[in-house]
Amino acid sequence: MHLENLKIFCDLVQSKSFSRAAKLNSITQSAVSQQLRAMEKHFNTLIIDRTQKKFKLTREGNNLHHGFKEILQVYDRLQSELLEMKKVLSGNIQISTIYSIGLHELPDYLKDFMKEFPSVNVRIEYRRANMVYEDVQQGAVDMGLVAFPEKMKGVEIIPFKEERLVLAASPGHALSKRSSIEVSELSGHRVIGFDQDIPTRRSLDEMLEASEVELRTIMEFDNIETIKRAVEIDLGVALLPEKTIMHEVQRGQIKKIAIKDKDLVRPLAIVRKKGRVIQPALKQFIRLLTEQSLESVMNGDEENPKK
Repeated sequence: MHLENLKIFCDLVQSKSFSRAAKLNSITQSAVSQQLRAMEKHFNTLIIDRTQKKFKLTREGNNLHHGFKEILQVYDRLQSELLEMKKVLSGNIQISTIYSIGLHELPDYLKDFMKEFPSVNVRIEYRRANMVYEDVQQGAVDMGLVAFPEKMKGVEIIPFKEERLVLAASPGHALSKRSSIEVSELSGHRVIGFDQDIPTRRSLDEMLEASEVELRTIMEFDNIETIKRAVEIDLGVALLPEKTIMHEVQRGQIKKIAIKDKDLVRPLAIVRKKGRVIQPALKQFIRLLTEQSLESVMNGDEENPKK
């Protein structure tokens, strides 16, 4: 019985899906089934209760799962300790992130990290927020990056930074000549927003509801890039993180308008699976993210406040 077999089995139990376990381990679904049958033959016991429609372990399967998880955790911890003793930083980091963070926040950090640790490979998956949490819970990635982090079972939240939200408008929009407005002035204007199931949209709605402001949302999209394109052609205005529109502002495609009477900020966070060993490369990357955020405050960076 190899460690790879134990990991495949644990991935199967965690995801409750043969296809997902196969994808996580870069093998076929048939190979997952064959390994499960081989494991049942080896231990001379049924591991999965095949009388149930949904995926369910037998009592023996539950015992094996708990034991295998402990073995894999011990192995990961030993591997991490040995790498730190050798002072060698290499390997892979897998990140699942929402589009806005991956496209606008991560690049500068990645550039600095790869310059310092060129032997580490970083792989990034761009996902909707709910899929980022799913990737983390199933152990498919080493870490996730989300906005307005939500408490979830088995997920650890590490605060990353806060982004100021501003109003984005087309240069031809009626509000474009203003440098700042009060949030109540948005009433009556066409607004382009995120889909209602996206955390940023839900949190913004709650903030504005507390100020008794009702927005006239005419369009909803699932990513920030599409919203910006709609703003550029003057289909409406949008409340967006300031950093995500800086290129368009510099090119004169979008006007940035501050909200002067409401402190609208979007907290960003690193999310990790609780109990999962942090490998040296990942530890250094998390350190870079959190320390740089702290440094921006100490240096008085007003565009990226840390509260």
